[in-house]
Amino acid sequence: MATFATLEDLGDIAGKRVLVREDLNVPMAGDRVTDDTRLRAAAPTLLELADRGAVVLVLAHFGRPKGQADDRFSLRQVVPALASVLGREVQFLALGDSAAAASLSPGSIAVVENTRFDPGEEANEPGFVAKLAAMGDFFVNDAFSAAHRAHASTVGLAKVLPAYAGRAMEAELVALEKALGQPEHPVAAVVGGAKVSSKLDVLKHLVGKVDHLIIGGGMANTFLAARGIDVGNSLCEHELKETVEDILATADRAGCTVHLPYDVVVAREFAPNPPTRTVNVHEVAPDEMILDIGPAAVESLGDVLKTCRTLVWNGPLGAFETPPFDAATVALARTAAALTSEGSLVSVAGGGDTVAALNLAGVVGQFSYVSTAGGAFLEWMEGKVLPGVAALETVAAGAGA
Repeated sequence: MATFATLEDLGDIAGKRVLVREDLNVPMAGDRVTDDTRLRAAAPTLLELADRGAVVLVLAHFGRPKGQADDRFSLRQVVPALASVLGREVQFLALGDSAAAASLSPGSIAVVENTRFDPGEEANEPGFVAKLAAMGDFFVNDAFSAAHRAHASTVGLAKVLPAYAGRAMEAELVALEKALGQPEHPVAAVVGGAKVSSKLDVLKHLVGKVDHLIIGGGMANTFLAARGIDVGNSLCEHELKETVEDILATADRAGCTVHLPYDVVVAREFAPNPPTRTVNVHEVAPDEMILDIGPAAVESLGDVLKTCRTLVWNGPLGAFETPPFDAATVALARTAAALTSEGSLVSVAGGGDTVAALNLAGVVGQFSYVSTAGGAFLEWMEGKVLPGVAALETVAAGAGA
C-alpha cells in the first residue's frame, strides 16, 4: 500500500496555521446550499484540527470562474452552511491574505476565497503556490474529488509545505486500496452507464484486476451486439464491435469472467411506466429498447456476488431514473448491501449516478465505502495516477513516514 502521512503524523499544531484543501463545490439554489454532503465530509478534519488548537484555513474552488474574481462563484455564500454543519463560527478571508490569516486566534476556522479566482490555481503557477503557502505552516489535502487535478491547491502546496492526508482523504485511499490495490479475491466489478466509449479505459484496466466484470446499462447493449445479438432499437455503439471484442479477448486471457444479461426488460418507448416485456436477449423486437436487466439475470448476478469477497461498483444496470427500469439496480445493490452487512463482502462504490442509484435503493450506509468523487473516482478506476494523491505519497515517502 502506498505510504502517506495522516493527521496522526501532524505533531503539536497549537497556534499553527493549517491550510486544508476541501471540496466545497456544493450545489446551490439562490443563496441556499441544496446538498451539504461535501460539507459534512469536510467536518471531521476541520473540527479535529481546530480542537487541536490550529488556525484552520480552508481552501477550495467553486464553479468555473475562469481565473478571475466573480461574485457568482464566491465561496462567501457557502460560509453560513459550513458554519451550520460545523456548529462553529466560520470566518472568511480574501485569497492570499496572509496578514489576516496570521491575526486569527488558535482554534479559528476560516474559508479562503475561491482559489480559481486566480489563473495561477489551475496552472499550478509557482508564484501563486508561494502566495498560498505564505498563509500557512502545514498543508492538509482532504479533497479526493479534486485529486485528479494538478493545481496549486492540490499539488503545488504539497511540494512546498509539510503535507498530510485529511480524514476524508485517508478514508478514501484506504477504501480504494482495499478495493483494487490489495483486494481480497474473488473481486467483482459492476460497470454500467450509457456508453462503452465513456468507460473504455475503465474496462481495459479492470479486466486485468478483477475476477468478475458485470456489464450493465446501455453498455451491455453494445457488448451484446458485438456478440451478434440483435438489440433492436436500443442505445448501442455498433461501431465499437472490434473494441469490445478486444476487451472480451483480454478478459479471457486474464481469467476474468464477463457477465452480460440473458434476460432483459424492453419497451417501445422510454418513458415512466410504459408497457414492458421481460424477454430473452435473443427475443428483442426491432422496435423495442432494452432499458433494464431482467430478474433472472439479477438473481444470477447476486449468486456471483455471494462467491466474492470484494466489489467495486460504478454505474447503474438500467435506466434507473425512470421507473420501472430501476428494478435491477436496486435489487443487486440490496444484495451487495446485505452481503456487506454480513461481513462477507467489502463493497466500494462511486460516481454521481452510482450514488444516486444507491440512495434510491436505500443502501448507501450499508456499503463499506461510497465515494462522492466523480472524475477522480473514474480516473482511479482507469488505473491512472492521481496527481493530488501522488504528491502526498511523494512527500510522505521523502519524510520516511
